[in-house]
Amino acid sequence: MSLRQRAVQGVVWSAIQNWGSNLLSMAVFLVLARLLMPEAFGLVALASAFTGFLAVFLTQGFGGAIVQRSELEPEHLDTAFWINVLSGVALTAICIACAGVVARLFGEPQLKPLVRWLSLSLLIGAFSATQEAILMRRLAFKSLAIRRLVASAAGGCVGIGMAVGGLGVWSLVGQNLAGGLVGVAALWQASEWRPGFNVSAKHARDLFSFGINMLGIQILRFVNRRADTMLIGYFLGPVALGYYTVAYGLLLRMTQMLMQTVSSVSLPTFSRLQHDPGQMRHAFFTAIRMTSLLAFPAFIGVATLAPELVPGLFGSKWTPSIPVMQILALIGILQSVQYFNGSVILAMGKPSWLLALRALSTVVHVTAFAVAVRWGIVAVAGAFVMSGYILSPLPAWMVHKLIGVKLTRCFWECAAPLAASLTMMVCILISRALLDESMNLYAVLSFYIISGALVYVSAILVIAPNLPREVMDLARLAVSGQTTDNA
Repeated sequence: MSLRQRAVQGVVWSAIQNWGSNLLSMAVFLVLARLLMPEAFGLVALASAFTGFLAVFLTQGFGGAIVQRSELEPEHLDTAFWINVLSGVALTAICIACAGVVARLFGEPQLKPLVRWLSLSLLIGAFSATQEAILMRRLAFKSLAIRRLVASAAGGCVGIGMAVGGLGVWSLVGQNLAGGLVGVAALWQASEWRPGFNVSAKHARDLFSFGINMLGIQILRFVNRRADTMLIGYFLGPVALGYYTVAYGLLLRMTQMLMQTVSSVSLPTFSRLQHDPGQMRHAFFTAIRMTSLLAFPAFIGVATLAPELVPGLFGSKWTPSIPVMQILALIGILQSVQYFNGSVILAMGKPSWLLALRALSTVVHVTAFAVAVRWGIVAVAGAFVMSGYILSPLPAWMVHKLIGVKLTRCFWECAAPLAASLTMMVCILISRALLDESMNLYAVLSFYIISGALVYVSAILVIAPNLPREVMDLARLAVSGQTTDNA
């Protein structure tokens, strides 16, 4: 099977993984949002911010190094695994010891037991990191998809069961831990590799030379993504954070469904094309076209329909999340275009470039959040979007320097989905002005979604008739790749 067939087939299974697991987690998220109060989501968001920060140090960037290396020896895998396990044990102990400090820092005594129980996720993650990197390197996304689906289903069942039983905030903790445990078990069953004891300082240095930059990138990415959570929790409290978390959580799941489907395949694929910039440019533009085709109408649709989506999906108690969701949807549009820049930079062996970019982004974002938080969660969301767009030319310039991608070409690759999405938005706004406000909310929402989808597809067929044909060609390639693989 050719690399292109394997990449396309990987996208298919990555889509099954991301869409299946995220649809499951989305359904669980909606049920829990109706069963639990905003404070529960805010408390778990704060506890997860601390455990998530320690989780950044769990793998030392070894997973990315395993995927990226052109030559990989068994000693690399054994060394990575046992260092991860030792790190997991140490970080879990640190998390348990520091739980009281975290609770006092935010003035929330309930955080202490939450942090201690969530610390077990660090130990669970230590046993999955190397196995997952091996499967990603092999483009074995079918195995990863099955693992993710099973884990999401198990975690969801536990979380909902605990919520129905009246366990409140502990439902979210149970969901997290149950999903992690089942995910590890499924991952080890899917992978044939088992760790030995061939641990080597030389191989640790090999991985660390690439991984140290990845570790720095992950630390800065964490600060970028969680600085708003920590500042809102500290200054505005867990209730306000709960409203922000639900709005951000919906957009995050959309990002995972719409962009990580291709992104998870992009790094191993781009890494194999690192000596052929022309082919990498072609793969890069294909990724942008396919992602924007789905992401643009989704994010613009959410921004337009948030006044109906939030009460319809979560209930009227989540009304303060509406403007936050509308604003954050704008950053999703930008991320769908820029999502693959990091994969190109890493594939070309320039992790230090990405580290510098993350450092600058962190400084800008944290400063913007710190200034905006005094005006509330809507201002924080606005600061997130504004700083993202201000920084956007820099990663585009880096990709241009590495493989010759022009910014104007990137714009034209996603011009048709943008035009069709804006046409869809105008039609929805006109329909909203004409429809009777007393109509059933779910009937109105269904009408907007169906009519908007029809308008978008029709506009794409008129503006860019070649795009649907390209989608069909890729679908046929994926089927032929599966047939070849099964043969």
